[in-house]
Amino acid sequence: MDFTSEKFLRKIEPFKWASGEEQYTFYLNVANGYLAEIFAKRAEDGFLGNGYDWEALAEIFLAEIYEGEDDSFEFDSEADTFVIYSEDGKSLSDFALAFKDACEDKELIADLFSRAELR
Repeated sequence: MDFTSEKFLRKIEPFKWASGEEQYTFYLNVANGYLAEIFAKRAEDGFLGNGYDWEALAEIFLAEIYEGEDDSFEFDSEADTFVIYSEDGKSLSDFALAFKDACEDKELIADLFSRAELR
């Protein structure tokens, strides 16, 4: 799927996509509350559902599920935003689609998050 198409952008919602000259970014403003119920289940462990918690979830997904090329991915999350970027738009867009699909599988994403480590 073309990562500049409207179809791609709709498929990854509520995540967002930005293209720069030599960098592509997949991100989420965590204030929208997407998957808040997953993070709430581990609130007693210190998870808040912030950008760092999303990063921990993405790292578990990369380690256990994702089979694509991820050597070029970098994280730059903040408390209010989950951010992953790469110079390889195709590779990052493949990750974006796979991660969004995983997020829609509540049982899978809850299982993955059960092994996430607090930052």
